Amino acid sequence: MKGPENSERPQRFVFLLLEEFTLLSFAGAVEPLRIANRMSGRQLYDWVLAGESGDEVRCSAGSVFRVDMGLEPLARDDILLVCGGINVQKSTTRGIVSWLRREARRGVTIGGLCTGAHALASAGLLDGKRATIHWENQESFAEAFPDVELTKSVFVIDGNRMTTAGGTASIDLLLKLVATDHGEELANAVSDQLIYTSIRTDQDTQRLSIPTRIGVRHPKLSRVIQMMEENIEEPISPSILAREVGMSTRQLERLFRRYLNRSPKRYYMELRLQKARNLLMQTDMSVINVALACGFASPSHFSKCYRAHYGTTPYRERGAKAAAPVGRA
Repeated sequence: MKGPENSERPQRFVFLLLEEFTLLSFAGAVEPLRIANRMSGRQLYDWVLAGESGDEVRCSAGSVFRVDMGLEPLARDDILLVCGGINVQKSTTRGIVSWLRREARRGVTIGGLCTGAHALASAGLLDGKRATIHWENQESFAEAFPDVELTKSVFVIDGNRMTTAGGTASIDLLLKLVATDHGEELANAVSDQLIYTSIRTDQDTQRLSIPTRIGVRHPKLSRVIQMMEENIEEPISPSILAREVGMSTRQLERLFRRYLNRSPKRYYMELRLQKARNLLMQTDMSVINVALACGFASPSHFSKCYRAHYGTTPYRERGAKAAAPVGRA
């Protein structure tokens, strides 16, 4: 990475703010830079804000930020971080994609915070590379960009491309960069100032473990749920799931009823419908393709199950999304 320890010129970061960007991810990247300057007693880092209009950008919380520049040429040693948020497909315009490609050709290091990875992938900057994105966007991202090696890591650095999963993951990435540029001692001092007591690495995953998420610590139940989550497009029958963990189908039924108050079949259906809703809301995939991606053999069966669970049809859900006004996260 850039920014050697003995360099006298500050390393400059350029934050490209997409419309409806996530404020927490942006702040989590800027604050470690500010604190690193303060703790070192030197101007190690500079930063500027960029936006497509060169004027103002609104974050998903509704606050408006005045930016310093538009889509202008950067210095080759700048680090460009794209700050994404909700409705990232809409905010990733042709102008932004063209600008990202141009700056990449010039050798600029480029990263994506939160859903910013979508903008990088749209520009082809993550093809053949490892990357991450917020867990809520994982399914739609994987469908849209099959040439990207998507991971569930908190952050990923692959060459001169960086991506984070959103939320506080920006802090982890920037602490890693500070440590690389100026040593672990400074990075730890910055972490202490942030009262950030557990610095994560690129080996840490962004979601809670299955036992923590479901509130149950049962190894066989966790293993079955993991198999369900990994096999959405081609669902596995309860009998096979039970056999894989050394149980009878009846024992598996009792296990799910006891801990989750639903049958394995019902729980599996809810996982598939949750993924389907994410794809409907975050991609332009047809309803038929969404149905197939979530293990439904026919659109009519998919529509029936979706309506029973969400109270509306997939077609109306897609229509409501298209007609919805710009809102806040």
